[in-house]
Amino acid sequence: MAALPQQPVVLSFEEARRSVEQHAAQVRPRGTETVDLLTASGRVLAEPVIADRDFPPFRRAMRDGYAVHSADLAQLPATLDVIAEIKAGATDMSVEVRVGQAAAIMTGAPAPAGADAVVMVEYTSVSENRVLVTRAVGAGDNIVPAGSEARKGQVLLEPGTQLGYSETAALASVGKTDVVVFSRPAVAILSTGDEVVGISERPGPSQIRNSNSYSLAVQVREAGGEPKLLGIARDEVSSLRTLIAQGLQSDLLLLTGGVSMGKYDLVEQVLEEFGAEFLFTGAQIQPGKPIVFGRARGKYFFGLPGNPVSTMVTFELFAKPLLQALEGASPAPLTFLHARLKSEIKTKTGLKRFLPGLLSGEFEQCQVELARWHGSGDVAATARANCYIVIPPDRERIAAGEWVAVMLR
Repeated sequence: MAALPQQPVVLSFEEARRSVEQHAAQVRPRGTETVDLLTASGRVLAEPVIADRDFPPFRRAMRDGYAVHSADLAQLPATLDVIAEIKAGATDMSVEVRVGQAAAIMTGAPAPAGADAVVMVEYTSVSENRVLVTRAVGAGDNIVPAGSEARKGQVLLEPGTQLGYSETAALASVGKTDVVVFSRPAVAILSTGDEVVGISERPGPSQIRNSNSYSLAVQVREAGGEPKLLGIARDEVSSLRTLIAQGLQSDLLLLTGGVSMGKYDLVEQVLEEFGAEFLFTGAQIQPGKPIVFGRARGKYFFGLPGNPVSTMVTFELFAKPLLQALEGASPAPLTFLHARLKSEIKTKTGLKRFLPGLLSGEFEQCQVELARWHGSGDVAATARANCYIVIPPDRERIAAGEWVAVMLR
């Protein structure tokens, strides 16, 4: 049985994130299932998707206009004989454009034999069966070559791809009505603490409702897992032991609360009874410094701080990549945007901070400012925020107008 570290293993944010990513690279999804194409949205592909023909299967016109010999437009204006009109979906492939001729053509239609370019309709005028062209084109202009997007037998999508609308279009284009995807991992969620009551209960003067389990359930679903709410463990060993045992039957266990240094913070003590290996017991961030990551009985667990904002932030920073790996996807790298700071920020050095912010503006002119909040228990302020401002650990003052990193919610 692994012993609980005598000294806390507190890492920098980057070290803690890399630790999770390294372990995520080692996990494997538990199985696969077949779902229909629309149900597959948001799931992770478990099979390669192969092109069943060339894409496009013919030379495709990119613009409405006239299919021509580009050499016929060496001197402008040029007048050409219109010999045909070709619509998208045309089945007659016998049209051939000769020197001095043109064929009216629609976007998506097959380019006729003999034509090597399409001149856009905006640069033409037609009278009876003749077209006057006022702009030259080069060979290949406005025509997509057959097979230029993909060749028959080529892999269009690799296993591990998360399916969104563009991937769904690729699946539909090869006739995939049913898709093999990885099964969603089961994620057990356990709140702890005598101060926590169910959301349908009336809390006492010093109690709070169990918002953490529900916010985590939404985050788990959005990240691709199936949440399983285990309820609330009281601040005593037997209650924690029973519910942690249940939680370790799932693919991942998330605990909230009970991971600080107080007398009744018993989570790590009970996890040790299950042979837990603690990979780290803190990260130099705010909120969420007491984050715990480890594994027991072959399952990974996270001990997330009990304050609601800390719970939300630490899930996004640490639990999410492991959950993505359990679903069969490559964990998405954590990327930050940048925006100009609207108002000065003053803070303390030493911790990397992820503070609720308000991103405003539009197009290329975005600004961000801190949301008015009262610490990591302020759910209302976080609900009003739309991002987190990321403050480096060595900055105690950031002036208005400076660029700052932003993590979107």
